[in-house]
Amino acid sequence: MKLNLKRPLVIFDLETTGLDIATARIIQLSYIIAHPDGTERRENLFVNPECSIPKEVVELTHISDDMVKDAPTFKQLAPQLAAEFEGCDFAGYNSNCFDLPLLCEEFLRAGINFDFSGANFIDVCNIFKVMEKRNLAAAYKFYCGRKMEDDFQTHLADQDTEATWRVLQAQLDMYAPGRQEEPDRQLVNDVEALAEASHIGKRAVDFAARIVYDESGDEIINFGKYKGKKVKEVLLRDAGYYGWIMQSDFTRNTKIVFQKLWLKYVKR
Repeated sequence: MKLNLKRPLVIFDLETTGLDIATARIIQLSYIIAHPDGTERRENLFVNPECSIPKEVVELTHISDDMVKDAPTFKQLAPQLAAEFEGCDFAGYNSNCFDLPLLCEEFLRAGINFDFSGANFIDVCNIFKVMEKRNLAAAYKFYCGRKMEDDFQTHLADQDTEATWRVLQAQLDMYAPGRQEEPDRQLVNDVEALAEASHIGKRAVDFAARIVYDESGDEIINFGKYKGKKVKEVLLRDAGYYGWIMQSDFTRNTKIVFQKLWLKYVKR
């Protein structure tokens, strides 16, 4: 089913040097930009991470240091990507937990504070978990009716991106209101509704979900000794906590969010 789009949608996937958002670097970025007029543009970029790719990542992705040594760095690509992604919504597989936070972090490292605030985020993995409760290969077989290994070489960003795009469109077909009787098994063909269906658990304030919103909309700390406490109360009570956050190994995005909340509640 064709997705109803009001503005461009970036379907993307990353291969990286690791899984720690604060330290990992992108080595491959693949994306499809789907436009409201039905046109699509595909891009597959290898990225020089400016560090050695760990052996286990090479074994998993087959992307070696030699393959990326002459590729541009993310900092070199960042201005072009920021221009292309401006005004877009985003979709990926497990993207809300990893790919989006890391993409944001890479932009910040490159000196670009890309504004994600107006974007919708569709996480195909979360829709899958909500609707069927399960990895991309299983989703591809379930929704597309074929084994992923027959169609793609897994753990390559361009291959996974294509599979993710097919799964999202197949999800719209399977959960169309005309095909499903139960309202909670129906997907509305709309980017904002799909972004809402992608959320599981409490809504995160920062990409790394170090801060989440509670039911009343208050910002709540989601880690460490103050887990479950309101950010406002902690910042007003513990003067050193904000300084510790800013000096510790948290993502730049998390620090920016803490800074905004500190300015909101403390230094007004």
